[in-house]
Amino acid sequence: MPKLLLATNNKGKAREYKSLLQGIPFELVTPAEVGISTEVVEVGRSFEENARLKATTRAAESRLLALADDSGLEVDALGGEPGTLSARYAGEGASDRDRVSYLLTKLEGVPREKRTARFRCVIAIATPEGEVELCSGECEGIIAFEPRGDRGFGYDPIFYLPELKKTMAELSPELKNKVSHRGRAAEKASQLLKEKYS
Repeated sequence: MPKLLLATNNKGKAREYKSLLQGIPFELVTPAEVGISTEVVEVGRSFEENARLKATTRAAESRLLALADDSGLEVDALGGEPGTLSARYAGEGASDRDRVSYLLTKLEGVPREKRTARFRCVIAIATPEGEVELCSGECEGIIAFEPRGDRGFGYDPIFYLPELKKTMAELSPELKNKVSHRGRAAEKASQLLKEKYS
């Protein structure tokens, strides 16, 4: 079975992708599993640029088909922040809890109806020769006033889904995979991998 390199060393994200991409005709491997320990510096100004950069870099290094994503949270009241800086929003080395606290501080005094936000995800699939395909997904929600739930990672505990009356961190992994930005993008990527690359 051919290998597909998941261009992430984030264990939570790798675990999620292994679940999301079940049924594709590839063995999923991480950079660490193929001996790559360097980080790809995200210098792009959009999710698309960063996903493309990570996928093409990893595909060229490993000589494998590579899948990378860039995703993040866009909060309307903050002009779209944190956006591509979602992982570094509270500074280098900040924990998920630090980032959540920092975001809630920035939204102090903002009423519920103005706390609209979305998670966005762009997946890039790159060949070692540099050919790239992009798939994207979005999930709309509201930033809660305090964290709820202990599943998921990142901003999941404060991303509230009105139609489900739960935060992303309160959803079962199966339901999260159906409604999340990453789940929606991965569904498109899964189709593409089956139709074009297998």
